[in-house]
Amino acid sequence: MDWGLKNRLSRIIKSHDNRALMLAVDHGYFLGPTEKLEEPNKVVAPLLKYCDSLMVTRGVQRTSVPATSDTPMVLRVSGGSSIIGDDLSQEDITVSLEDAIRLNASAVAMSIFVGSKYEYQTIVNLGKLVSEAERYGMPVLAVTAVGKELGKDARYLSLACRIAAEQGAHIVKTYYCDNFEKVVQSCPVPIIVAGGKKIPERDALQLTYNAIKAGAVGVDMGRNIWQSEHPVAMIQAARSIIHGNSNVEQAYNLYKKLSTQSKSKKLNNPTQSKSKKLNNPTQSKK
Repeated sequence: MDWGLKNRLSRIIKSHDNRALMLAVDHGYFLGPTEKLEEPNKVVAPLLKYCDSLMVTRGVQRTSVPATSDTPMVLRVSGGSSIIGDDLSQEDITVSLEDAIRLNASAVAMSIFVGSKYEYQTIVNLGKLVSEAERYGMPVLAVTAVGKELGKDARYLSLACRIAAEQGAHIVKTYYCDNFEKVVQSCPVPIIVAGGKKIPERDALQLTYNAIKAGAVGVDMGRNIWQSEHPVAMIQAARSIIHGNSNVEQAYNLYKKLSTQSKSKKLNNPTQSKSKKLNNPTQSKK
């Protein structure tokens, strides 16, 4: 492995503990303006300093991430289908390696759809992407996307993760499942667990804890952070598990403590309250 490739990987998976907290904000590439991600710049700004890396599309990176940021970017380079289309698995490579380099990406990411109608296309594209990325010392993260008709058991995810690693992916992002240790054991490269759909905060922290305990290097959370009522508190709680070795109860107590402090700051900020009233004449009349 060349120095540049190792250096980029070390930005994503921290060398001091071999752990990673990735924040996913790439949902718009097929979902459009997802709830609470309608204005990406407002979501990214307060969370950026708490994540180890940001999984993002080039459009959002260019418009919503400060160019002064030193947070590593994991750039999604696949797409082609939307949530209202016929088949989400019909993806192709949509971003060149040259553009990824212009954006100073620390890694590129794409999905593979094992067992889907377009399985062949996505797996071959992954192989081609790895071959090109290796020329530039660019790590590739393969996402084992799961369609509605596909399961999330250890047998299927082991198959999908192993195929991604066999094609040369340097990191694999997949879902958590029962007997997840088997998935980790059968995949020769680091695994990051997807946060998935929004669930209660304590459940999301339990997912994070279980994933780390089972051998994942970290999580890539999106909706379970920025759709939380208190996103900054939530990302710090998840971080306490990943990098602080907190258990679920400790992390959840931290979340509640930080949430309470956040509420208190808002209540004790009369300037902010006054500003809101001035900008909302209807509210002032009430």
